[in-house]
Amino acid sequence: MTRLSAVLFTLLLAGSVAAQGRYEGYYYPEISSEETFDRVVRASQGAGKAVRIDFVNVLTTAQLEAPESPRFVFFAKGEGSTTLMLIALDDDIFATLYRARALLAQLTVSVRRGGFFRQEDLQYVVTFYDLLQLLQFDELVISDGKSWAHRVNFER
Repeated sequence: MTRLSAVLFTLLLAGSVAAQGRYEGYYYPEISSEETFDRVVRASQGAGKAVRIDFVNVLTTAQLEAPESPRFVFFAKGEGSTTLMLIALDDDIFATLYRARALLAQLTVSVRRGGFFRQEDLQYVVTFYDLLQLLQFDELVISDGKSWAHRVNFER
């Protein structure tokens, strides 16, 4: 019985590791750095898969309607679409993690201008990460699509 428990535990652990890395090497290189975002500004009211997919669709539509070609792409993957990926499409935009974080800071401006955060008097404190956490994403992976990938884990 102990041997069976050990085998089951090993299989469960291997399955968890495989699920975490199933997009590595396909959509982005191996994760080279990681952080955890654990601040909660508001409890979420159950954002589901449809809300997360609509969010990505709004971002993508805005990019495609802009006069210039997109330089990065957002997409959601995983069961429940809880993994958000932000992947560069050229060699310059995310040449470093710092440049990718600058883009996330710029996206924070758009989040703060949104009606919900203004109505809730959060426009001076929320970040793009707060929005992703409210939408119940489990993780955000940012990558230059070439040599590095950074994962942000969201705790609820």
